[in-house]
Amino acid sequence: MEFRKVCAGELEAVQHIYRAICQRMHENKIQIWDEIYPCQYLAEDLASDRLYMLMEQGEILSALALCPASEGVEQVKWMEDTDNVMYLNRLGVNVAHAKRGIGSLMLDKAKAQAKKLGARYLRLFVVDFNTPAVRLYEKNGFARAQGRYDMTLEDGRVLRQYGYEVRL
Repeated sequence: MEFRKVCAGELEAVQHIYRAICQRMHENKIQIWDEIYPCQYLAEDLASDRLYMLMEQGEILSALALCPASEGVEQVKWMEDTDNVMYLNRLGVNVAHAKRGIGSLMLDKAKAQAKKLGARYLRLFVVDFNTPAVRLYEKNGFARAQGRYDMTLEDGRVLRQYGYEVRL
């Protein structure tokens, strides 16, 4: 398996993976991602040189963004007040490879890459009712920070998000 940054010519294939993830989430009544998020943010991630993927034999297994900042960081109390952090965003696993441990492997790769980039912590936000994601993060050593970040969407819905972090 190869973990690396996404190249410009691969963006459409990555977006295809995310559209399938969105469809699966909707089928499972997890109404978080849609046709706008995360797909429309992937081009910005690519342009900002922060979009990574895991590949095997030419097939995309997973993708994520490692960002230097995130909305809502002031709304929770982290373990340590430091600027040496990276934020994991938009972790998605190809639905054709679900239940193979790809999410955990991708988190290991993200931790290693964040550390390589000089981060002391890898942090993220997860919607409170996204139980599969919460279980994945907790299983992989992420601890929940105190507080929450309530994000109000354009349609008026509020997504309650919890911060999670792991020391690298």
